[in-house]
Amino acid sequence: MMNTLPIDAALPALRTALLARDEVVLEAPPGAGKTTRVPLALLSESWLGSQKILMLEPRRLAARAAAERLASELGERVGETVGYRIRLESKVGPRTRIEVVTEGILSRRLQEDPSLEGVGMVIFDEFHLRTLDADLALALCLNGRELLRDESHPLKILLMSATLEGGRLSRLLNDAPIVTSEGRMFPVTMVWGKPYQIGEALEPRVVHACLQAIADQRGSVLVFLPGQAEIRRVHAQLLEHLDGHSEILLCPLHGELDLTSQRSAIESAPAGKRKVVLATNIAETSLTIDGVRVVIDAGMARVPRFDPASGMTRLVTQRISRAAATQRAGRAGRLEAGICYRLWSEDQHDHLASYDSAEILQADLSGLALQLARWGVKPEDLAWLDAPPSAAFAQACDLLSRLGALNERGVISTHGQAMAGLPTHPRIAHLLLRGQAFGLGRLACDIAALLGEKDILRGSGADLHDRIAVMANETSSRASRGAVQRARQLARQFRGLLRGQALDPVADPEDARWLGALLAFAYPDRVARQRRAGGADYKLANGRAAQFGEPDALMKQPWLVVADLGSRQGQREERIYLAAALAPELFDTVLAEQVVRRDKIEWDEREGVLRAERQLCVGELVLSSDSLLRLDEDARIKALSDHVRHKGLELLPWTSELRQWQARVALIRQLDLEEQGRSEWPDLSDAALLATLEEWLAPYLGKVSRLSHFANLDLQKILLGLLVWPLPQRLDELAPKALQVPSGSRIAIDYSDRPPVLAVRLQELFGLAETPRIVGGRQSVLLHLLSPARRPVQVTQDLANFWANTYAEVKKDLKGRYPKHRWPEDPMEAEPTAKVKPRS
Repeated sequence: MMNTLPIDAALPALRTALLARDEVVLEAPPGAGKTTRVPLALLSESWLGSQKILMLEPRRLAARAAAERLASELGERVGETVGYRIRLESKVGPRTRIEVVTEGILSRRLQEDPSLEGVGMVIFDEFHLRTLDADLALALCLNGRELLRDESHPLKILLMSATLEGGRLSRLLNDAPIVTSEGRMFPVTMVWGKPYQIGEALEPRVVHACLQAIADQRGSVLVFLPGQAEIRRVHAQLLEHLDGHSEILLCPLHGELDLTSQRSAIESAPAGKRKVVLATNIAETSLTIDGVRVVIDAGMARVPRFDPASGMTRLVTQRISRAAATQRAGRAGRLEAGICYRLWSEDQHDHLASYDSAEILQADLSGLALQLARWGVKPEDLAWLDAPPSAAFAQACDLLSRLGALNERGVISTHGQAMAGLPTHPRIAHLLLRGQAFGLGRLACDIAALLGEKDILRGSGADLHDRIAVMANETSSRASRGAVQRARQLARQFRGLLRGQALDPVADPEDARWLGALLAFAYPDRVARQRRAGGADYKLANGRAAQFGEPDALMKQPWLVVADLGSRQGQREERIYLAAALAPELFDTVLAEQVVRRDKIEWDEREGVLRAERQLCVGELVLSSDSLLRLDEDARIKALSDHVRHKGLELLPWTSELRQWQARVALIRQLDLEEQGRSEWPDLSDAALLATLEEWLAPYLGKVSRLSHFANLDLQKILLGLLVWPLPQRLDELAPKALQVPSGSRIAIDYSDRPPVLAVRLQELFGLAETPRIVGGRQSVLLHLLSPARRPVQVTQDLANFWANTYAEVKKDLKGRYPKHRWPEDPMEAEPTAKVKPRS
């Protein structure tokens, strides 16, 4: 019989809530047993039937440990009733009913099967951590459920944690009920430290608290530290102080350890022994470390932060939130009454943030943007607890465009689809696919694996070639054996993912230049050029500065590609940690796509003249330049006009509304030419405008002395002046911006294509017999008939024929996909509706 846990008292209320609703929020303090009890308690519920439960854990170690604990409660091995799937490893079987997975695994599974067929429930454990993958997985779950599941085939969602913002989550889930489990299992006494000052060395405080706890308390000790560096330093100092105390076992615990070492830290200490577990925040949630009744909390955590200015993510050490402190303290009270040493003052505790900031608000969003593009939605189409910031999302989309994942319209490309199917960052996915295309798949997989793991030769020079040599079974006493094994395992997994896509080699894999080329595919913005021969300083393609912190063999190389950068707080220049040499002649061949020709016009403030030169550039790095002639006033205007001609009209401050205005004029003109051979409407196409810049734009360039001044031009006024009266008034009559449909909605017409497109939900056109026409009846619109989810179901210019011959088949499909909506037999007699939500 299982021991009684605090969560057991809340299970009846949880079952009742899930019987009535498809979404529930569960709040349970640390030590309540939610991870262990809840999935098993729900396994026999009638609404689940023979379907599976997916339980998400934010970390691989926690996922594996949770699955092992659940299986042991059933007296089984992992892979029978309970299994798990994490990166590089899975243990599931044909009888598996509960799968514990990491969040990225669920997002990829949703992309392959948006309805999650065969899954009756998704549990988001420790949702308070607010990881990016968890937010994305929840948004996709909710969207997929709304579109593809109905009341007879429900997908239930349970969010649970010890420190949830229950009210906000409940509102996100349509006012979902909140079930609460009261109290932790045993009380925890707090011991407060002295006020902690920023910049003060952390390790002496931690070591002192450890020695005090070992002397004053019984049981094992769990110590929370920011990262592996602090763990190593504290471990070394404690070894000196505890020399001769064989009863004390020092056990590091972090995500980079091998499985044996992780289990050694989690399991109970042998009889007559005590453990001091030195852990990162990986031990903050889900894991139960047997025998621990003392927690020492340094109050700091190392978290990833995306820097939009540099386009890079770096680890930042910061104070934890009060919610995280509560989670950590709870580790001491899981098995009996415990004690928690907090190495900061009680007054400082009151000033901590209430909750950890959501990762989505400060992370690199390129992976999320790629997954949304693959799903076929924009952020505003989904439900979020915190929506992705628009600026960071736009920057992510820009990177995806540079990598070829998105086309010029922002739609995912075939290459982007392939990238999204690989379980890695878009940069690395692009590297893998391009390497495979050049017949360099093995090298690409080795590079990708090295970039995906901790540096196997940290502190031993920055050259990526040295790491590749270690990967190729060359021995090195400097390399971490465990890190090398993980990197090789990851490389094998990448090769398995690329298997079947190999092409004939077009390159010599032994050519050393290919390492830099492949790295440049992943980091086009981090191509770097040395500022002076033999120096430590480099300029990156993104315009930033980077330097070696100490002498390095790579300083002999004038060109590099930098894979790993870092900086100290307050420093502008980045430090180079990992890079490879780059042969610049590759910009003439395989890297030619990264080279752009730029006619650059600059105002020389010292001499007061306008200078122009033609440059070949890689980002902000100039490969070559040729000066243009010195310019007089007329030439200055011409040079500015030529610059617009070379760069394109997008250099000017166009708006989407102005582009639509241009297309409306073009439509009327084209119809006139087709029917009459002439038109009073002027040619305002891009080609015509570019050809006549000196006529319509040059008169307004008198005050333009810098490129930034182009943004100050009143382009709308300039262009509208090209239409003589009364053409502006007739434009709104002949080619209106929007049409009113039977539902009463005014739907904007998209004039970007010919014929113009009216994208409208099918239900809004019930009762409309004929296709709407514009331009005095001379042009019918192209109807994009949309589903309730605004996905195209039919494209037609003949609405009458659609109602008569196609609607019946479309109706059958829509009825199956959207059974809660009304799909009448006779659409001509039905009432049109603009309602998005189906009827109850």
